[in-house]
Amino acid sequence: MTTAQQTTGAGPRRAPQHAPPRFRPPWYVTGAAVLVLVHSGAAAVIALWWRNTESVVGLGGWLSNAGRLTGLLAGYACAILLGLMARIPALDRTVGSDRLARWHAMGGRYTVSLAVAHTLLIIWGSSVTTGTGVVDRTATLVFEYEDMLWAAIGFSLLLAVGIVSARAARRRLSYETWHYLHFLTYLAVFLAFFHQLSNGTDFAGGATARTAWYALYLGVAAALLWHRFLTPVRRALRHRLRVAEVHPEAPGIVSVHITGRHIEKLRARPGQFFRWRFLMPGHWWAANPYSLSAPAESGFLRITVKAAGGHSRALSTLRPGTRVWAEGPYGAFTPERRSRTKVLLVAGGVGITPLRSLFETLPGPVTLLYFARTFQDLALRQELDDIAAARGAGVHYAVDEPGGAAVALTPESLSALVPDLAGHDVYLCGPPGMTAVARTALRRTGVPRHRIHHETFAF
Repeated sequence: MTTAQQTTGAGPRRAPQHAPPRFRPPWYVTGAAVLVLVHSGAAAVIALWWRNTESVVGLGGWLSNAGRLTGLLAGYACAILLGLMARIPALDRTVGSDRLARWHAMGGRYTVSLAVAHTLLIIWGSSVTTGTGVVDRTATLVFEYEDMLWAAIGFSLLLAVGIVSARAARRRLSYETWHYLHFLTYLAVFLAFFHQLSNGTDFAGGATARTAWYALYLGVAAALLWHRFLTPVRRALRHRLRVAEVHPEAPGIVSVHITGRHIEKLRARPGQFFRWRFLMPGHWWAANPYSLSAPAESGFLRITVKAAGGHSRALSTLRPGTRVWAEGPYGAFTPERRSRTKVLLVAGGVGITPLRSLFETLPGPVTLLYFARTFQDLALRQELDDIAAARGAGVHYAVDEPGGAAVALTPESLSALVPDLAGHDVYLCGPPGMTAVARTALRRTGVPRHRIHHETFAF
């Protein structure tokens, strides 16, 4: 791997186009606060079960009470899982979309496990207590107890979503198929909700507990309805986005320029992304995440996309005037993540897209390191050179072609290229393999984990 000559501006430094970002608590502080709140809620659920459990007698009693506890925790976890993916701006822009998605995925495994444990323990405990067979008791519980048939259907749907979300199954599905199957979770939770109140011992005689449970679920439902459904519709009608131009940037890479009304009111920050739906034949149903590759401040939005699948390849055929549905902006890969004056941006391939807008707008000393296979693959290179010259920043192009000194993603090479690297914030975007190697190398140079900023769209 070799590096092209560094480009450094010789003229006076240009003032940043954006004011320095407002101070916000670091993501790990906000994230820790969210986790503390979630775990406090779980502790309250356990306390509710403890308060309503006076004595436990016999095997049937122990099994049934374990079923009660796992059921309460599963019901609470369902609400939390939906809340994490409600795209609440305060969470999305601080904790980050990818981190919330990882919490959701991890919590989903616990939730399905709790729901399975609840079902099996309740059936087993009830069977032991009544002295009937498991099959007969299951039929009695499902068909004779209030709201239990709907709960059984909801449990089956939740289990099905859990199965298709397993890594082995997920690899066989397209993002769109997986995404739409996940909507069954809403139906599953709705169908299972009412049996908690109609059959749950912990809610039967406690108005406070019932009110709190309703408040939790209605609050999450309101957040989902507003942020995931009504807000995108409202913005689509307000901004009326359309394709203005499609411009080739490098082999297999195009930039799509999008215009609309009052684009500045979207308040998109450099580094953020939208979920884009282009209303053209065969692709209107697919919504894919692409980062902005330029600041959204001149009456247009721009994304730069590499042809890596059917949806991304089709973007090169877009015609001016094509209607666009965009959900967002999302993500915390923004200037607000920065906690140090000096910043290093590390891009790999088309991962340059969010870093290009950060390179232009981040105040303070900024250095860009851009990895690509060939010089032709360096998308937006002329823009990067112009930005570097205007603001007096450094840009290094590392490619797999002869032409300069080697740059490897090792602690030694990075430290030699960027003095005082441990005192920098680092924004990192590129292929998974490259980013994993870069994170390891950066940690070994002394950059703290919370100052290595990275966001992924993997599902």
